[in-house]
Amino acid sequence: MIDKAEVRLIGLTGTNGAGKGEIASHFIRKGFAFHSLSDVLRAELAARGEAATRDNLIRIGNALRASQGADVLARRIMASITGRAIIDSIRNPEEIAFFRTRPDFLLLAVDAPVALRYERVRKRGRDESARTPDEFAAKEREEMEGAPTGQRLRRCLELADALIINDGTLEDLYRKLEVFA
Repeated sequence: MIDKAEVRLIGLTGTNGAGKGEIASHFIRKGFAFHSLSDVLRAELAARGEAATRDNLIRIGNALRASQGADVLARRIMASITGRAIIDSIRNPEEIAFFRTRPDFLLLAVDAPVALRYERVRKRGRDESARTPDEFAAKEREEMEGAPTGQRLRRCLELADALIINDGTLEDLYRKLEVFA
């Protein structure tokens, strides 16, 4: 792992509802700019006049990766990054490979028990394409093992420099993050 003083880019990968947004907020308070690969997808959907539902985000992300390369989202977002940044929504190993060309990149994975994550997502109130715990788990299985140009979350979790289990309080989470930046 690189020295925390050298970290300029922190990537986030992890399961839905695990706390990536809270981690991003923590690093924003420490002076990191926020970027999300999902924002690239939201912009693409808006340009097409389509809603930014979870299913549409997955579909358009997979389509862009298939037509323009599995690292397309990383390439697009990197063009707008200057200085220290937190990069959310990394879901394909080729995105990680692209960011790893930078010596100052650190990849954090975050996870939490599925029941806790489902409750967090339910409380967010966004269109998550899962109305029950079983639908939530089924959607997650789709994201874990996609095609080479699709979502391959399991492999991204394996490639992380550190795994953070977010099953406690926000203060517990923030203490776990202090070692990184």
